[in-house]
Amino acid sequence: MQKGREITRGKTKILFEAEGQPDLLVVQQMDAITAGDGARRNEIEGKGRIAAKTTARVFRLLNLCGVPTHYVSGGEDDDNNEMLVRRAQMIPLEVVIRGVAAGSFVRRRSGIARGAILVPRIVEFFFKDDANHDPLLEPDAVIAQSITTPQELGVMSELARIVYEILAHAWRRHDTLLVDLKIEFGRIASGEGKGQLVVADVIDNDAWRVWPQGREELMLDKQRYRNLEVVTPEDLASIRANYEQVAEIVGTFPLMRPGMVAVVADGPEFAERAGEIARALGSFGLPAVRHVASAARTPGYVLQLVTQLDATFARALIVTVGSGDGALANMIEYASATPVVRAPATADINLIALQCAKAFALEDTVVFGRVLLVQANTRSNVLQADAALNAPPSA
Repeated sequence: MQKGREITRGKTKILFEAEGQPDLLVVQQMDAITAGDGARRNEIEGKGRIAAKTTARVFRLLNLCGVPTHYVSGGEDDDNNEMLVRRAQMIPLEVVIRGVAAGSFVRRRSGIARGAILVPRIVEFFFKDDANHDPLLEPDAVIAQSITTPQELGVMSELARIVYEILAHAWRRHDTLLVDLKIEFGRIASGEGKGQLVVADVIDNDAWRVWPQGREELMLDKQRYRNLEVVTPEDLASIRANYEQVAEIVGTFPLMRPGMVAVVADGPEFAERAGEIARALGSFGLPAVRHVASAARTPGYVLQLVTQLDATFARALIVTVGSGDGALANMIEYASATPVVRAPATADINLIALQCAKAFALEDTVVFGRVLLVQANTRSNVLQADAALNAPPSA
């Protein structure tokens, strides 16, 4: 990548201007691994390359899900461990999302057993200050110190939980427990979307705890380095192998599994509504094919159509659109092993699309993430409507 002047450097990365692109930066990750706010530091040859790959793959997944991030491109090619990102004004907070009790959380909460599942997920804010060991701040203190606004803090908390759940889903598909996660946020500094809150910095194997099979002794993350009393070359080689393994696993995260929704209208009178459902499915990135058939008027064609759909698509759902008697749905239910979703004329189209997306989300992390974002946006719309309804009248 074409880099301009160096802007800043941290313990494990360097930021450069992107030559000729004032709204972008280049992030270069280094081979350093640190612990204790930099008190321990070692070099692992190739770690920067592995970290860049891991971060790029995580951000690509989040972008596919619709989570706002600063990531643009790079990280996986022969590019000197570099990523191209949107320039952002970083908020000086580490946001930690905890799904399992571990680390400092257990030391601070003596009544919670190590390894306990935390529901709802706990979000904590740590002020970035190495000299004072990144002190924990309560939400009220974050606002009182003008680090963020109340609105921003609410968005950060919501997005942090969503990011955790997306990555926990991805790791779960590899029989691995995501224990906790550290992310950072920034505000887009210039250009399109200026001021927008986005997930920024990096998310690599230093940013989480992951326990294969839910077993802490099998950890693949940076905690193994933190736990060492003395660091040997053999230890560093083992840690590098873990980081390489994680990068390869994370490489499977951004993949969207192919699937199809067949929307079948029970007669031409429901064809337009079938089209509306197909468009609603598009908000989740789900492709759809549409057909018109009739259990009463063309029963033979219904059976032929079902056979064709079963033979064509490995992962599919059938949505039947029609009157309340459910004749078409009943016929297909007993003719096909493909799941059937019923959409009577009075059904909420967006709810039908959500039901379909949830079925695919069981095995597809991208769709899973899109479901979480749609749900979050729906909650936000309700709260905004309530606030508007109860707002004092304008003068």
